[in-house]
Amino acid sequence: MSVVKSDLIKELATNYPNFLKKDLVKLVNIILYEMQEAIKRNERVELREVFSLEPRIQKARISRNPKTNEKVNTPEKKAILFKISKQWFKKINEK
Repeated sequence: MSVVKSDLIKELATNYPNFLKKDLVKLVNIILYEMQEAIKRNERVELREVFSLEPRIQKARISRNPKTNEKVNTPEKKAILFKISKQWFKKINEK
């Protein structure tokens, strides 16, 4: 299941009718931008009791092509580790 930003904003607008929709759009954009920038700086992002995102650097290595058995240089790259909290995992799996 994926979440679209517009659906998230609609859900927030129904749950918090006192806020203007344009303010909710700005708020969501700021949060997503700050999360993105923190990951670019190799910082861990954590939403307590929901999830955490942690950038991991995969070292450069020599791998092999399974078809030709030829050695191939694989460059260093970043990967993001997504870890869900135990409480959120239980809530999702109850439904």
